[in-house]
Amino acid sequence: MRRHRNVKIVATLGPASSEYDTIRALFEAGADVFRLNMSHGSHADHKARYDAIRKVEADLGRPIAILADLQGPKLRVGVFDGDEAELTEGQKFRFDLDDAPGDAARVQLPHPEIFAALEPGSQLLVNDGKIRLKVEDCGKDFANCVVTVGGTISNRKGVNVPDVVLPLAALSDKDRDDLEFACELGVDWLALSFVQRPEDMDEARKLAKGRAAVLAKIEKPAAVRAFPEILAVSDGIMVARGDLGVELPVQSVPPIQKRLVRQCRAAAKPVIVATQMLESMIESPVPTRAEVSDVANAIYEGADAVMLSAESAAGQYPIEAVQTMDHVARSVETDTTYREVIEASRKADRNTVADGIVAAAREIAETTDIQAICAHTQSGTTVSLVARERPRTPIIAMSPIPTVLRRLCLTWGTHCVATEPLSRFREAVITAARAARDFEFADETQQIVVTAGVPFNTSGTTNILRVATCDERLISRADPE
Repeated sequence: MRRHRNVKIVATLGPASSEYDTIRALFEAGADVFRLNMSHGSHADHKARYDAIRKVEADLGRPIAILADLQGPKLRVGVFDGDEAELTEGQKFRFDLDDAPGDAARVQLPHPEIFAALEPGSQLLVNDGKIRLKVEDCGKDFANCVVTVGGTISNRKGVNVPDVVLPLAALSDKDRDDLEFACELGVDWLALSFVQRPEDMDEARKLAKGRAAVLAKIEKPAAVRAFPEILAVSDGIMVARGDLGVELPVQSVPPIQKRLVRQCRAAAKPVIVATQMLESMIESPVPTRAEVSDVANAIYEGADAVMLSAESAAGQYPIEAVQTMDHVARSVETDTTYREVIEASRKADRNTVADGIVAAAREIAETTDIQAICAHTQSGTTVSLVARERPRTPIIAMSPIPTVLRRLCLTWGTHCVATEPLSRFREAVITAARAARDFEFADETQQIVVTAGVPFNTSGTTNILRVATCDERLISRADPE
């Protein structure tokens, strides 16, 4: 089963997409990665979905990536007498640690860490920014505010603090339990929420112990400011535009998205653009034109993946949502403007032999009649470097390690194929030629580029590039035992 596009599709599973038949239909419609949202559902629910995904993988013989998205600490107000209160612009309002029910003058904010970080002039946003307050005076257990945008405030609504770096760990106790559960289950990727600084990634990586790759969700202004440092210690990135749009002016999110995607591409690390991509398809079988343009723009920017959240997890049209993304991607990627944009934004420092090999592979593939770049890899690094080049020619990622192939399912342009461990370069060429033929990238009369490393089955040794025919008889003559 070959995808006729390069960008990958991440589909979130939930009540609307928990059964084997639906998950298989989502994969066949175009989903490459399935997201388990640890904010919702029990461990038993997620295990059942995981098992169904792995059964689809076994039945169809194609690697599938699974991403577990950790919830992160949730900051919420307390409860109100009567469940809610009305705040008006210009009025005074107080947050404190008193657990007595709130009213129109005050409410509990059971997070002393917030009070420790606040300063006069800081903003507090409630209920996704629908209510906004400005701090006038604060201490270790209170904040006296003035309401700048009023509305109805009700029990346990979420609170955002965009102006300060909060002294909170990105992993809550629940997240630690979820992380261990997900790693034991065998997920391929972990997404860490509430990242503010590079140090936030340290604990997650330490707890994962290499069992899963860890990506940082960029959803706070502090993370945008520290992005180069966060990127350096992350295996990938998710641009979570929903929360960014709450804590930052909405007009600043598109340029931030473009900037972060380009930096990820330069670093050869996969980047997912997420949140509200086809939101109307939760209830409608067709998206709005604005949503289609939003998805298309992420693809034009060169994002590795675009993500569906509630559209596939709880919506009425999960399969149609995946099909829509697939159709948009195919349309964009066949547009001549797409190649112009992608190639004009190609920027990478090339300092290693592997960098030179993959750059040469792209140049050869694009200037001669080459049907695919076949990259043998032990860790996935070589394939990531090939994908960074964003070649016009398809990429076949080849490895004997299932976990490497599954993680690469998130990487732009990769068609992942399982191989046996190699002992000589002729085996590498023959295996690549067979894969190119089997998946209809080339026929016996056509050529491919093969990259590999000697010694074989060792990470970080990519040092050979070969242009080869897909006719095994000619390979045998050229490379005798």
